[in-house]
Amino acid sequence: MKEMIRRLKIFLSLFILLTLIGTLGFMTLENISLAEAFYYNIVTMSTVGYGDIHPTTPQGRWFAIFIIVMGGATFLGVVANATELLIARRESMTRRRKLNMVLGTFFSEIGYGLLMAFSGIDRNIKSIAPALIMTMNWQGKDFMSAKKALALHHFDLDIHAKVLNETHTFLMGKRQFLIDLIENPVLIEHEMFSELLLALFHLMDELNSREDFNRLPKTDLAHISKDFNRAYRTLILQWMDYQQHLKFNYPYLFSLAVRQNPFNPDSSPVVR
Repeated sequence: MKEMIRRLKIFLSLFILLTLIGTLGFMTLENISLAEAFYYNIVTMSTVGYGDIHPTTPQGRWFAIFIIVMGGATFLGVVANATELLIARRESMTRRRKLNMVLGTFFSEIGYGLLMAFSGIDRNIKSIAPALIMTMNWQGKDFMSAKKALALHHFDLDIHAKVLNETHTFLMGKRQFLIDLIENPVLIEHEMFSELLLALFHLMDELNSREDFNRLPKTDLAHISKDFNRAYRTLILQWMDYQQHLKFNYPYLFSLAVRQNPFNPDSSPVVR
């Protein structure tokens, strides 16, 4: 997409430059007004031919040949690149829409459950929860403020045998669902969600490799805690992005998300 925009800017710059040169050139060589010269130039650059007017001087004809050769290619370049960019943006919007449908399924199936579980053992939850309790009046600046608060938050989950066992059981029960997500082609371009899935699979592998969660030394618990914190941080950031998408595209879904906010102790899907 960036490469398309760069090419379009180059062709537009050349088109504007040649339009200025062509207009001034026809004004001088054909001794015509600015409006007529501009018309001459556009007709020549677009290669549609002259029906009502044409260059009358030898110099004007040679200049028209130059504009046809240089300007025609530039004009077609602008049209072709603009069309390509519009098609690419439409395809990108379609992929983005499909991606957010996948994200919605992920949070319904796994995400909200993990957020509830992780936030419940976050030792510093009271310092971050108020910044994550959204309302229907939230705007872009509110989401930005919440993301800044997350960037400064110190994630510190209270990891012990019961948490390890419950998380392991939950993730293993969703393993096939997570595998199916990886196989979804719309996720290829979404770096954050891919990172989240990788963090969850890594956490699952770490838990799978332990036989008895009750006999783990403190050094190993500290190691696993880092994997929990990584998954928790990435999960919240992805959740925040998804909530922002719902807010500005699907307000009725955002309304339910606000009522089910896992960081709000008074959350309830029931409208009161």
